[in-house]
Amino acid sequence: MEVLVVGAGAMGRWTGETLATAFDVAFADRDWAVASAAADAVDGRAVALDTTDTFDAVCLAVPISAIEDAVAAHAERAERAMIDVTGVMAAPVDAMREHLPDRERVSLHPLFAPANAPGNVAAVVDADGPVTDVVLDAVADADNRVFETDPAEHDAAMETVQAGAHTAVLAYALAAADVREEFATPISRALSELVETVTDGTPRVYREIQESFEGADAVAEAARRIAEADADAFEALYEEAGQHRRPAARGDDPDRGDAQ
Repeated sequence: MEVLVVGAGAMGRWTGETLATAFDVAFADRDWAVASAAADAVDGRAVALDTTDTFDAVCLAVPISAIEDAVAAHAERAERAMIDVTGVMAAPVDAMREHLPDRERVSLHPLFAPANAPGNVAAVVDADGPVTDVVLDAVADADNRVFETDPAEHDAAMETVQAGAHTAVLAYALAAADVREEFATPISRALSELVETVTDGTPRVYREIQESFEGADAVAEAARRIAEADADAFEALYEEAGQHRRPAARGDDPDRGDAQ
């Protein structure tokens, strides 16, 4: 079987490398040199974006803002299945239902930067079949944990784990003063490491996440509540925040001494 990966950026290359264990891989990209380099890495081939070739599966690794147009443009090239790895799910699933009603359809979201693979991969299996089964098996065989969700649950979760989290980290970076390393606490050091992780990416990718998902305003409102709280209100907010700790952390000693 052959899969066409549309988009030879970091996520497209990760997808091609992951699927190369089970498919012959072709790449298409606006930049022919980028597509050729990605294809060479998996002993595949590069094709033009407007190729007339058809493939068992087409996987779209395009920016979030381009996904609906990409589904429409490449639907006729997908003989049996279409997959996307854009990071949003409601829009591509709706578009694939419209343009590929009789073919297999899966939306995947690797919840990590390709350089940090393997990790968790969210999956909406909208119309399964033998080709998408092979895709999912290849992703799992690369030591990723694939878990099923639905578009609404996924996109709502991204408001917290992406848009909200990125807002909090970037806001800390913008607000932080330049202090000597000797003053670092365990918490500030961890936050600084998160700043390095977030700002080591591509601004356009983070911009599209912020544009696609709500969450930033909720973080800003929470920060305002903390900044304006009197003593009693702050303690109440502190206790409220503690209710959102992960279950595994609830057994920790809540009174461990001085704040860090």
